[in-house]
Amino acid sequence: MRREGFELSVSPPRVMYKTENGEKLEPVEEVTIEVNEEHVGLVMEALSHRRGEVVDMGPVPGNVGRTRMSLTCPSRGLVGYRSVFSTDTRGSGFMHRAFLKYSKYKGPLGNVRKGVLVSVGRGLITAHALTSLEARGTLFVSPGMETYDGMIVGENSRDADLDVNPVRTKELTNIRAPGKDENVRLSPPRLMTLEEAIGYVASDEFIEVTPKVIRLRKRYLDANRRKMMRNKPKD
Repeated sequence: MRREGFELSVSPPRVMYKTENGEKLEPVEEVTIEVNEEHVGLVMEALSHRRGEVVDMGPVPGNVGRTRMSLTCPSRGLVGYRSVFSTDTRGSGFMHRAFLKYSKYKGPLGNVRKGVLVSVGRGLITAHALTSLEARGTLFVSPGMETYDGMIVGENSRDADLDVNPVRTKELTNIRAPGKDENVRLSPPRLMTLEEAIGYVASDEFIEVTPKVIRLRKRYLDANRRKMMRNKPKD
């Protein structure tokens, strides 16, 4: 597959931890949020998975139907949350973050992101293949784009990653002519900015940046290698 002349791989951000007296510490931020009342539940649920703790909550003076929340949350829990927050509040929310202190490590995060659809095919993506994949989640690609083994082509509707073949073509018969893919209607793909991609990728994923496109991929492109690493005991 032909690649663009310039390509940069970006790994997800990592939080700087500290160790004092044998105890693991992590950076914690103070978060102030203002949202419409109907969005409070979604915001609180999302932040609970990210180890956020509400310190204070109440109405915004002079703004009927608006709620202000003060929280503390580990910095690692806030990575990638801004785009989620914008979606959950339909762009009407306000959020301010500021470093507060280093505090005792709060444990693993909850489900902050769904699994992804990972390509196990190489070549041009077909509308025929995407028609069946669209029901499984949100697509990041469109017909005619190039893909390769290990490239992330969408977000799964479930928590686990799923290997898919986005280059699968339609079998032709004597009563079915080629070219019918032109009639397939697909939802527009979700295209990410670099900032959104940095906040989205997991620890086992990379971002590929070229002058023309931003792609997401797994650290290990081979499906068998990924399976082996998933089953490897954690330290």
